[in-house]
Amino acid sequence: MSDYDVLYLYRNMGENPVWGLFKNIRNVFKKDELGVEIAQIAIPAAMALAADPIASLVDTAFIGHIGPVELAAVGVAIAVFNQASKIAIFPLVSVTTSFVAEEDATKSLSIDSQEIEIVENGFAADGEKEELLPKVELSSKSFSSSQGKVVDGRRNSRHNSSASSALLIGCILGIIQAIFLIFAAKPLLNYMGVESNSPMLNPAQKYLIVRSLGAPAVLLSLAMQGVFRGFKDTKTPLYATMIGDLTNIILDPIFIFLFGLGVTGAAVAHVISQYFISLILMWRLMSEVDLLAPSIKDLQLGRFLKNGFLLLLRVIAATFCVTLAASLAARVGSTSMAAFQVCLQVWLATSLLADGLAVSGQAILASAFAKNDYERATTTASRVLQLGLVLGLVLSLIVIVILKYASTIFTADINVLHLLSLGIPFVVVTQPINSVAFVFDGINYGASDFSYSAYSMISVAAVSIILLLLLSSRFGFVGIWLALSIFMSLRALAGFWRIGTRTGPWRYLRG
Repeated sequence: MSDYDVLYLYRNMGENPVWGLFKNIRNVFKKDELGVEIAQIAIPAAMALAADPIASLVDTAFIGHIGPVELAAVGVAIAVFNQASKIAIFPLVSVTTSFVAEEDATKSLSIDSQEIEIVENGFAADGEKEELLPKVELSSKSFSSSQGKVVDGRRNSRHNSSASSALLIGCILGIIQAIFLIFAAKPLLNYMGVESNSPMLNPAQKYLIVRSLGAPAVLLSLAMQGVFRGFKDTKTPLYATMIGDLTNIILDPIFIFLFGLGVTGAAVAHVISQYFISLILMWRLMSEVDLLAPSIKDLQLGRFLKNGFLLLLRVIAATFCVTLAASLAARVGSTSMAAFQVCLQVWLATSLLADGLAVSGQAILASAFAKNDYERATTTASRVLQLGLVLGLVLSLIVIVILKYASTIFTADINVLHLLSLGIPFVVVTQPINSVAFVFDGINYGASDFSYSAYSMISVAAVSIILLLLLSSRFGFVGIWLALSIFMSLRALAGFWRIGTRTGPWRYLRG
């Protein structure tokens, strides 16, 4: 994007922010500096997000060869573990990415300013030159050290208190989650419908307890992924995740069949892979960051916990809507639930690519706002939203093919296929809306607008819950998907509303 385009966009957004976001959409795939930076962050992030579900499918395939009871048991156990992890993971990773990017950008800006001052001092009077030169050399070394550059043949790690805070919180949350799941495994499984006399209880409980031992590694590794995202490095987490998932796939048949451990062996293989991922990320992070904060005050734990709690409320509100929709579908009948699950999994799976864009937007925007670079913030928000819209349209076409022409892959039941044909239009039409909504999440987090993100989601969820109850009672399966479509539309509208009203971090658009 040329300087003229940037200036035009910036002024246009001041007059009409929402319309300005989609101006010059013809340049959406332009390979300029911003386009390349977005791609370098978004593509590895999306691939890393997709790596785990693929590995889980392979994991499930191995467990399926043990028996149908074990497969069902592990499915319930994984659902419990994932739900418990999601509550802690999402706020932790999102807050970490923004805070690390802000701190890194602020320090970089401070260092650049001091270096400019030193260069300007170099033009002092000749009589002062000799006195200044040693200071210039010393200052340059200290600047390089704080940024993790090579100094005197040694690599010096940079300080980032946000990274230290994230790792500490991640470790504590992981330990708490492990203790909770180990001691509450049976009651949680009972709540999920696995009764005490069910043949699934024993294998499900064994799997959940053993897998819970890996919770500290899961939370710690995801906290480190948030740190790397804040540094705009999504390749390192991708490589670590791929190596860890490959390790899991290799160890599965060894522990399950060779050692005869069954579902316990599958859990052991998964735990080992998670600790392996954590070790790789920790090794790489220690070469980049000094993980020991100078003092407790530097950790800023209060700021992390406050904003993390806000995002926790947001996650609970969003999750409750989807969970309620699934519950309402189950009440209609098993046929309705089967069709709902197929549509829902496709609906959620396509969000992985949009999440990659959200991550890139968040990291770049956090740096831009930290530097008060509002032109870059404006152009970044515009570009990632345009990419999100185009991505959503492409996903709509893909979903049409998957659900319309390949529905028999998921089921051969005529009744389920009939309901799928009713749900497909909603899944297809909402793809662009979903993509834009997910990208807006990244934009809000990049602007550290966590309070608005939480309260707007609670408001959207409150309206959507009422619509879910009303529309499902009147229109059944179709009513559920109509309500979910409105839910995602309201999420996207909340993002547009914040920028359109020029409030919060976007008040600079008032001019």
